[in-house]
Amino acid sequence: MQRDKALAIVEKQLKKPRYEHTIRVMETSIKLAEKYGADVKKAEIAAIFHDYAKYRPLQEMQRWIEIERLPKDLLDYHHELWHGPVGALMVEREVGISDPDVLHAITVHTTGCAGMSVLDKVVFLADYIEPGRAFPGVDEVRKVSEDDLDKACWMASRNTINMLVSLHRKVYPDTFHAYNDLLNPNGGNA
Repeated sequence: MQRDKALAIVEKQLKKPRYEHTIRVMETSIKLAEKYGADVKKAEIAAIFHDYAKYRPLQEMQRWIEIERLPKDLLDYHHELWHGPVGALMVEREVGISDPDVLHAITVHTTGCAGMSVLDKVVFLADYIEPGRAFPGVDEVRKVSEDDLDKACWMASRNTINMLVSLHRKVYPDTFHAYNDLLNPNGGNA
């Protein structure tokens, strides 16, 4: 799918600030994909569609989780996590994108997971560090992303876990799995 067509589809689904965020995630994903050897076209498409379901009604997303091949435990966690897995299914069904690599990157762009591909890491990290983001720790992760994709993803996972714990919110298990998987077994990231 061509970029302009994909962006036109997504623009109808998003509020203006979220669409602008999507453009920045796309641009960041392309740069990271070029730097770290991910398929640039897949990174572009996954980034464009990563927030496709962001503004769907919660009841609609809940229904998708209940009746489709999605982990039912998502319903036990904050609804902010739902738009990745639900969005991947919607993109497949409504837009016709069937590439499993692209769909997986969309699915895990918020939580991460163990065994992430380079493409998964690129989209996950681009969503975290895109230039419009401003929160504690993001500049440090941006700097590390220039030299070490795995360490930057690990830091993003760590920061997310710390933030959720500080807010007394549940942490989805895939985020812990991503953190553990990305942690250098020799202690290099700790």
